[in-house]
Amino acid sequence: MVLQDETRRRPVREDTVNRRPSLDSMLLATRDPDRLHAWYAAVLDPQEDDGMDGYRVLRFGHFHLLIDHRSDVAAEPAEPARTILNFDVGDARAVAARMDAAGTEWLAPLEDRDGSLFATALDPDGNYVQIIQLSEQHRAAMDGGA
Repeated sequence: MVLQDETRRRPVREDTVNRRPSLDSMLLATRDPDRLHAWYAAVLDPQEDDGMDGYRVLRFGHFHLLIDHRSDVAAEPAEPARTILNFDVGDARAVAARMDAAGTEWLAPLEDRDGSLFATALDPDGNYVQIIQLSEQHRAAMDGGA
């Protein structure tokens, strides 16, 4: 359906009028973007890995992680638990093995919680990164099926 934009007298698609906000990206500011980019690209295998206007842009599903060089940030986050990046992964054991190979520090090593696998690591800057592999039962419950 096409609606009329009353202020400009031009057609407007309904989906742009009624579109709800969506979370598309997050910017990680760092003093060492090359190191941070290399870690995320190596251990989490993004669908896309591009550069744009000085940023490294990694796409994971529909979400974009932008890595930006900033000299006005501390080397480590003051409160790393305030923001936790959660990655839904297909094989948590394989991702954990890549993290181990990269020398990653673990806040909480991989554990099985009723069939779902969870672990929390620290990226090279000290940000918390959680890997999650949900069981089919837990995924169905989250999707409203159980």
